[in-house]
Amino acid sequence: MNNENPLLIEVVSDVVCPWCFIGQRRLARAIDIVRAEVPDFRHEIRWRPFFLNPDTPPAGEPYLPFLVQKFGSRAQVEGIWQRVREIGAPLGIDYRFEKIEVRANTLAAHRLIHWAQQQGDAAGLVEGLFKAQFEQGENVGDPEVLARVAAACGHDPATMLAYLESGEDAATVQQMERESRSWGVSSVPTFVFARQSGIQGAEEARVLADGIRQAWAAMAG
Repeated sequence: MNNENPLLIEVVSDVVCPWCFIGQRRLARAIDIVRAEVPDFRHEIRWRPFFLNPDTPPAGEPYLPFLVQKFGSRAQVEGIWQRVREIGAPLGIDYRFEKIEVRANTLAAHRLIHWAQQQGDAAGLVEGLFKAQFEQGENVGDPEVLARVAAACGHDPATMLAYLESGEDAATVQQMERESRSWGVSSVPTFVFARQSGIQGAEEARVLADGIRQAWAAMAG
């Protein structure tokens, strides 16, 4: 089987979704599985925006009170955190939910990812944003934080800060998010393969690998 083009894998996600971080790590493992089994496999990953909490104020708001209100009690929230920690640990994720103070508005973060993807691969930036949010407890709605994450990926921080403060690409990102929802995406992460098939949820790596392999085979006809 020799496909001329790489398989397009579009990941609909939000940087404040803990399951999206898990999905990112499981996708990486899934790709390794497919590469080992299908020598000619080639792919391209593109990250698509999703607003997990579209009503988040532009400046954000306190994190824990929002979760307590959403889930009913601090005990419920702690239970959810512990479950996510246990699933993330084998994937190398060190969730530090207790460090997070701000429920961030993620429009700027998605704009930054969109910008990076115009230059090439945004994988390092996406990883950095997940780490900033969940391992360091930083406010990923703050342009200063975002510029610092981008700088760690080799981008000029002053350029990034100017871009973030300009509001450029906001309408484009919002339109992309609406488009993803028009596909039927209602929760994240969702993995879309060649715009023909998809998997919703942070499934195990083997499940994602099966979906990827099937999509690759379908491309070959």
